Amino acid sequence: MSRLAEVLRRTFGVVRVHVGTDHLGNKYYLIPEQKSWTGKHVRAKRMVVAANPSEYEYIEGSIPMEWDAWIRGRRKEPPSVEELLKNESQREQIKVKAKEVEENDLALRAKEYKEGLVATPRTVAKGHAAAANFGKEEISEEPTSTANTFQPGSWMPSSKK
Repeated sequence: MSRLAEVLRRTFGVVRVHVGTDHLGNKYYLIPEQKSWTGKHVRAKRMVVAANPSEYEYIEGSIPMEWDAWIRGRRKEPPSVEELLKNESQREQIKVKAKEVEENDLALRAKEYKEGLVATPRTVAKGHAAAANFGKEEISEEPTSTANTFQPGSWMPSSKK
């Protein structure tokens, strides 16, 4: 059987085995270890066919972490559906708990400010104190210089009239 598979691979090109599909519609394949037509040993490869193949439309998180680990070879076996569902529910629980902690922290801060235990936060000026425009809301159009530093001015193109 392996000789037949090898002859088919050499005749029809690369054979890929469908390993799984995620909830986003991405399909994952394994190209088994094989010998090329020159007799060289080609190691196994893992690949994904994206549900949205446009490269410029890729967004982070379009491949689940478990499948990403399998593609990169950090895990030997592809993830199971049960594992994916369990990990997704754990991530959702963590998000809910983080939101609760943040809300409790904001309530505690407000209580401490009200009781006078903590000073109310002030708006912090942007920039560095050594900069010529420190504390100023607008940047001057003219360049400024203080000692060894130079602060360029802002320039806006004139509108055509």
